[in-house]
Amino acid sequence: MPRHKVPLQHLKLRSDYKKHQSFQLAEEEKPENRENSPAMRLRKLYALIGGLLLIAVVYLNLVPGSGSGSGSAFEIRIPIPWLQPKMGFVTRNLTRFVDSETGLPVYVNGWNSYWLMSSGSKVRVSEMLRRGREMGMGVCRTWAFSDGGANALQLSPGRLDERVFEALDYVIYEARRNHIRLILCLVNNLDAFGGKAQYLQWAKDAGENVSSSADSFFSHPTIKGYYKDYVKTIVTRKNTYSGVTYSDEPAIFAWELMNEPRCISNSSGPLLQAWITEMASYIKSLDSNHLVTVGIEGFYGHPRTGRLGVNPGQWAASLGSDFIQNSAIEQIDFASVHAYPDSWIPHASLKEKVKYLARWVDSHVNDSQNVLKKPVLFTEVGSHLRIKENGSYDRDILLKTVYDKIYESAELGQAGAGALIWQLIIEGMGDYEDEFSFTAKEHPSTYKLIMQQSCRLRNLFRKTDIHSMKSSNCSEII
Repeated sequence: MPRHKVPLQHLKLRSDYKKHQSFQLAEEEKPENRENSPAMRLRKLYALIGGLLLIAVVYLNLVPGSGSGSGSAFEIRIPIPWLQPKMGFVTRNLTRFVDSETGLPVYVNGWNSYWLMSSGSKVRVSEMLRRGREMGMGVCRTWAFSDGGANALQLSPGRLDERVFEALDYVIYEARRNHIRLILCLVNNLDAFGGKAQYLQWAKDAGENVSSSADSFFSHPTIKGYYKDYVKTIVTRKNTYSGVTYSDEPAIFAWELMNEPRCISNSSGPLLQAWITEMASYIKSLDSNHLVTVGIEGFYGHPRTGRLGVNPGQWAASLGSDFIQNSAIEQIDFASVHAYPDSWIPHASLKEKVKYLARWVDSHVNDSQNVLKKPVLFTEVGSHLRIKENGSYDRDILLKTVYDKIYESAELGQAGAGALIWQLIIEGMGDYEDEFSFTAKEHPSTYKLIMQQSCRLRNLFRKTDIHSMKSSNCSEII
């Protein structure tokens, strides 16, 4: 049979098949059939799943207090940076902080809750940040360290516990969702949570010849290497909740080199100064987005003989630190000061404490404005809980003294850039209490004072911030 000839029965079969295909296509093209086709049903299912997933992502990532922080056993993490709430970095323009997103000056009303990473509770973290936001506060200072011991972040030099690291991830992630910025402190001068003493012990355990003086922390090459390695690990960390590297995270206000650095003797002052210079420069080499501060208490050293009378006592000038010298380093973006009149001058009357505190604040604001030409934050303002005969708290009087000075500075556009109260806790935080801790809503007068400061600073620059003032009504507070 020739190749080019096709049997008649084959041609008939082909014709019938084409007719069947045409009929099927015609039927599928009908609207009622097209809507019910398997392919269309599958498309609808995919669209439904995609929509539900999108809603879940938005809810879990943009609504504070939801998802992994709500106490639910179910947790979802979608670490996608572009899904995080929009936020600008805080930068410095001479003596003022500036929001890089809005261009507005930033004057801080904030608080300390050092325990956020270590509390072991996402619910507590979420609740504390939510309450801070509701009080209109925009900055929280907390520890980004826990060296050695139980539940430590840094178990040994360079070896970090991923579980605790993820707790810090969550603190930063949740802060951003509440439009709160964090000052993250990187090591403690004190022994609590490890501190300098733990670094010295690690070096000794490694066979290093380390002096018994704690001041070796500031000079021993191995110990400085431990600190630098830790800093690099922190700064370059990618958040497991948001997918944002810490160095690119606008919810971080600043890095603080150390909590309250002190020396055993004044002779170690140059070692501290060199350490600040080296470590500030190192952080800047890793992270050009964030501000850096020292973490000093603000005492004037012996080079400042004309200002020694501002100190709370002679002892304050013998700690190797000096407010102006330590803060003047180029890579230090703003000065830090603490204020504890109840501890520093315990036998003074309330009137004497108010007078001392007013002078303390004025001196540091003036030096920051005219000498340092940098902003200054009063990063710890603490007072005991005492009640006068008329029912008002001594703490409120002392806190109002600082708040009024900061507001006056803000009105004039000067260097007094804010104050952070020490410290706020929530219910059930007995393990993290100290003599200055309190739950704000249990002390209505202090709560109102904090709110008033938030509101008047906000209104001063006419900044509408639905994040920080979402649940407050400034017109009723002021």
